[in-house]
Amino acid sequence: MKFSDILGNEQAVDRVRQLIDNDRLPHALLLHGEPGVPKLALARVMAQYLHCTNRHDGEPCGKCPSCRQHETFNHTDTFYSFPYWRKDKNSEATCDDFLDHWREFLADNPIVEDYQHWLEVLKNENSQPSILVKESGNILRKMSMSSFTAKYKVSIIWLPEKLEEKAANKLLKLIEEPYDDCKFILVSDNAQGILPTIFSRVQRVEMRRLGVQQVADFLAQHYGIDPQDALAVAAPADGNVIQAIHSLQEGSEGQEFHQCFVELMRLAYMRNLGKLKQWSERVAEMKREKSRRFLAYAARQVRENFVYNLRHPELNYLTREEQQFSTRFAPYINENNVEQMYEQFRLAAEHIAGNGNAKIALFDMAVRITILIKV
Repeated sequence: MKFSDILGNEQAVDRVRQLIDNDRLPHALLLHGEPGVPKLALARVMAQYLHCTNRHDGEPCGKCPSCRQHETFNHTDTFYSFPYWRKDKNSEATCDDFLDHWREFLADNPIVEDYQHWLEVLKNENSQPSILVKESGNILRKMSMSSFTAKYKVSIIWLPEKLEEKAANKLLKLIEEPYDDCKFILVSDNAQGILPTIFSRVQRVEMRRLGVQQVADFLAQHYGIDPQDALAVAAPADGNVIQAIHSLQEGSEGQEFHQCFVELMRLAYMRNLGKLKQWSERVAEMKREKSRRFLAYAARQVRENFVYNLRHPELNYLTREEQQFSTRFAPYINENNVEQMYEQFRLAAEHIAGNGNAKIALFDMAVRITILIKV
């Protein structure tokens, strides 16, 4: 990997590159930011750049023995620690027992790490993985050994907020007073969840969400979709690349939601209460979480159609199919009803989330939409 592969966050990338170039990389550095931001990828590039024997133009060469080892996740002086599940109450497992899973995960997630996918790779999605005390001892042992081929040994700890308290305490002294050839790179989705005594001992680099256009460009480039459709997928993700990828992979759901929304609005316009009741029953059969996702989609469509009336395409995030419908439908969403319509979708989602009767909540919402759509 190269620094140029990192999505966005140019300032963070430049900062860590300069630290390495000037041999001023702190002994313990924390890369932190929200999920869906490419933090683990940056940690990997940092380790590769640090070990590269022929770096140039601010990038690892990709050809020297160290770079080739990094590309296959087998560098002898780079160690990974990550959350894993306890096989039993007396488990003696460490991350070394899950290295095959880890390599599979890294190969599948080269750009942005996906925690949900890690659970799937572990084949134990109902577990609550953590970094156990035994793994802390494993880290201490590895970092106390002499480096094999490089000037520095690197320990990359993914999600240190999942360190058990005893495991974190065991690492305190080494993180505070490491050996001269030790570098720790911690990668966190939730910096506030890190044990304060660990957090206070690391220097920090915050990584921020990407812009909508950056996410859309990534989707268009890596998944070959139309730029307009990419923008429509990227906008609701709000800078979370993983969420955008999931939305893209669940494209059939998006089409289903669009058809449900179109049917709702047409039936509401015709004030066909009988068919609206049948529509409510069908949507209720989606079950709670999916019906809530539909209502969030519908609320966003109301917003998009109101903006569509402003005739500024750069403000809209609609797929081509959605835009085709909006050319005729958008005039029915105006300043007199947009807020109330949005509120109806929000209230219906709130009632369903609170275990209310979905059929009643959806039908009540649909009836109110029949009134609002002609305001």
